[in-house]
Amino acid sequence: MALHAPPKLERYADIPYEEKERLFQEVKADPRFPDYLYGCYECGICVAACPSARFYDFSPRKIAQTLAREDVELFFYQLNEDVWNCSQCFSCNRCPRGNSPGGLITIMREVAVRNGLRSAKEALEGYSRVIYKIMATGTQVSPDMIQADAFPDWGPVAKETADNLELWRKALPPETMHTTSTAWEVSEQTLTELYLIWHMTGVMDMIKEVDEGLHMILLDVMEELLEERGYALAE
Repeated sequence: MALHAPPKLERYADIPYEEKERLFQEVKADPRFPDYLYGCYECGICVAACPSARFYDFSPRKIAQTLAREDVELFFYQLNEDVWNCSQCFSCNRCPRGNSPGGLITIMREVAVRNGLRSAKEALEGYSRVIYKIMATGTQVSPDMIQADAFPDWGPVAKETADNLELWRKALPPETMHTTSTAWEVSEQTLTELYLIWHMTGVMDMIKEVDEGLHMILLDVMEELLEERGYALAE
């Protein structure tokens, strides 16, 4: 059965084929790629296990098929659209062929971010506060950060949380609405290790492509702590 490209494929008709091919080759060159893709039986088990497929026009099977068939045009569409509907739960890893659509999507997302694609910046806009919170405190989200428009891949839970913030404020200590510091404290040693990992693995460079302002703020936060602990970031 032929895999038909979505009608919206024309949205990216103005992008040169050579650019789409370059990005496809960047995904294919990732050392994890051969371990994530072995060919598709088209059995649909990954789709049946995928929670995102319940809420969106999304199919992990189509991701694997597109990459296996090296359909560059459809790949570019998925790189800009479909990969951001994945919740990265890796339920799709029960594939009898051994494929990991979630792993392939991870690679595609990283390529989209590294190359500063507009779609990546738009998809990750709502996560800027999450990134800052992790880097500043070592924790992730607090209740007042969960908004349906910022976290569409969370399904109805995000809307239910946002709609009931007043109830949450009555049930939780006020300070926990904005931080989790009352629940646990992250040591400076842990933060130091986190900063060094993000810096040495190129994560900071990826953040710069998505949000340069956030990148500058994070550098200030990182440099202050690292200098206190005897580390200096290379220029």
